[in-house]
Amino acid sequence: MKLYLNFLFIFCFGLSLAQNKEFTCEYQFISDSTNRKDVSTEIMILNIDKEKSHYYSFDKYISDSTIIAETKKNVMVMPLPYKIVEMDIKDLKNKKISFETKVGDAKYTVDQDVKLKWNLLNEFDEILNYKVQKATTEFGGRTWFAWFAKDIPIQDGPYKFYGLPGLILKIEDKTSSHKFVLKGIKNTKEPFEYPERKDDYFGKAKVDYSAYVKVYLQHRIDPAAHLTGRIPDQRDSEGNFRTGDQIIREQRKMMLEKISKDNNIIEIDILKRESESKSKK
Repeated sequence: MKLYLNFLFIFCFGLSLAQNKEFTCEYQFISDSTNRKDVSTEIMILNIDKEKSHYYSFDKYISDSTIIAETKKNVMVMPLPYKIVEMDIKDLKNKKISFETKVGDAKYTVDQDVKLKWNLLNEFDEILNYKVQKATTEFGGRTWFAWFAKDIPIQDGPYKFYGLPGLILKIEDKTSSHKFVLKGIKNTKEPFEYPERKDDYFGKAKVDYSAYVKVYLQHRIDPAAHLTGRIPDQRDSEGNFRTGDQIIREQRKMMLEKISKDNNIIEIDILKRESESKSKK
């Protein structure tokens, strides 16, 4: 009888794995390393089917879905607030990663070569009633500690993490600046497709990773460059005249102040390149 029950459990669990999965994850991050008390939180979704996985902000998904629905009614709406712009897409079969993101007002699709070397540790815990094992790796200039569940034999996880013999239920970096924790699991009927906005006139430029990093770092140096020549001279609500260049300078100052507080990004090694570039000048 016990053998029969074990077989039934394995059979039923195998059927559940054959379905598409949606994992809800809480992402906590510290953007400014000089203000570690300011912790941001974003709910992220990891959709996994047989060949692909998509990792994206739930708030961004709601915003894009709302815009699409209202556009069909010929109604223009402003995007709803969300913090995480990037969506990560894994080709699980070929172990390839790409991501879609935005720099300034330009959108990019980027292929990134991510090869993770995991070291399994003899440490165990429990998350959502699953037994998990600890592992560590280096990625993006940070040391990471992950907890994965062999009982969920999916070699995937949040963000760009993958390759362990079980789903990653929790992962955080050594400095506790970035932390991902699984909060929920559900089956879905159909393979996931992220809603594409038809009002996106600019489209997405496909670039390699090195080209993207160059664009990203240039944006951090001059975040208002894309505004040049696009803002006319005008008067404010009080009748004060300002040239377009004056407005752009004000915008640049505010943007740079915001960027200065975004000094603890998840792939911190990118900012090391920024420091090296500045030191050569």
